[in-house]
Amino acid sequence: MGSKYSKDQIFKMVKEENVRFIRLQFTDLLGTIKNVEIPTSQLEKALDNKMMFDGSSIEGFVRIEESDMLLYPDLDTFVVFPWTSEKGKVARLICDIYNPDMTPFEGDPRANLKRILKEMEDLGFTDFNIGPEPEFFLFKNDEKGEPTLELNDKGGYFDLAPTDLGENCRRDIVLELEDMGFEIEASHHEVAPGQHEIDFKYADAITTCDNIQTFKLAVKTIARKHGLHATFMPKPLFGVNGSGMHANMSLFKGKDNAFYDENTDSKLSETAMQFLAGIIKHAEAFTAITNPTVNSYKRLVPGYEAPCYVAWSMQNRSPLIRIPASRGVSTRIEVRSVDPAANPYLAMAAMLAAGLDGIKNKMEAPKPIDRNIYAMDKPEREEAGIRDLPATLKDALEIFKKNETMTKALGDHATEHFIELKEIEWDMFRTQVHPWEREQYIQLY
Repeated sequence: MGSKYSKDQIFKMVKEENVRFIRLQFTDLLGTIKNVEIPTSQLEKALDNKMMFDGSSIEGFVRIEESDMLLYPDLDTFVVFPWTSEKGKVARLICDIYNPDMTPFEGDPRANLKRILKEMEDLGFTDFNIGPEPEFFLFKNDEKGEPTLELNDKGGYFDLAPTDLGENCRRDIVLELEDMGFEIEASHHEVAPGQHEIDFKYADAITTCDNIQTFKLAVKTIARKHGLHATFMPKPLFGVNGSGMHANMSLFKGKDNAFYDENTDSKLSETAMQFLAGIIKHAEAFTAITNPTVNSYKRLVPGYEAPCYVAWSMQNRSPLIRIPASRGVSTRIEVRSVDPAANPYLAMAAMLAAGLDGIKNKMEAPKPIDRNIYAMDKPEREEAGIRDLPATLKDALEIFKKNETMTKALGDHATEHFIELKEIEWDMFRTQVHPWEREQYIQLY
């Protein structure tokens, strides 16, 4: 594919749109958006890949004695933020991170995903397309602009105003995203009060991950203009559904969907079934990456529509993996465990590596489970070969550490730093005294 923009085109757009500042944006190991903001007078230097920053200050990057790093802007990611001032707009370029010797930094999540995509191309595939379904909650801010736990509505699935008081905010988010080039397919209220979903069109893996990060930034920015706080925390409230980010995935060879085969009963190709088998084999191990916080595992429990069992089905929505009914170019595998706290570049790299391992080793997928797994007891699940997803971040990390396919999918640098950061997070949670404990024990004992 050719580039969308040239340097000259970017300079022209900056002038025409009255852009005064450029954010050179990248993502740290935990999935947090970072940026170095420059005035447009420094744009030429940035486009020549000469903009340096201190990598030792970024979570999971490098040590203080090796701090200098370079930002390499991806010209095709240039976009003007529509919510910025007409007197001087702000634009952004998403960057890859390079070492001072001009080699890609292996701890850069975006570069890491490109590495796994190269492995995909070596197997003869041209594209890994992903359609994400990110969910979020809207809470009211207090008079100081700080988030409260007061929801902005009592709506439910597909409700309308006045029950859904987030409708205007959600509509403004959609308009701003469309101004930035997103193709929005649907937006609606989700199951829980204050919970929303906006779906945008699938794209190749890098573009999708860039879009997820841009989406999060836009949602939070526009929500704040409405006096609301948007959170992608997986389970902000007990007793209601948590927020997921279902990932619909397919491999392509040119214009042909490699998951589709009109000659099979299911219309799924051998490639699709092998990819599915790889996902199932490595599901527990990649959970540490797709569900990376202590809070993530409060969502993966029975009773709230989130999957907690490793199985697949064509119709059933209780397993980890669902095969939507569409066929032809839309044939895809939906992994339903992913949550929006995940670093998208790492999550998609891990799932792609799992699926490719299934293809390389010609794995066979187990039989589909078309029963409601939540209604099955443990002996029934064991008899059907259904495994449980990890119950805690600690459990997930231990499984991840032992899985060579998954640690290779992140690379040595990211794996080492990710495990270190997450073990610290778990230990902080484990040693903290929580309100529930005081409520249960302070009078009883």
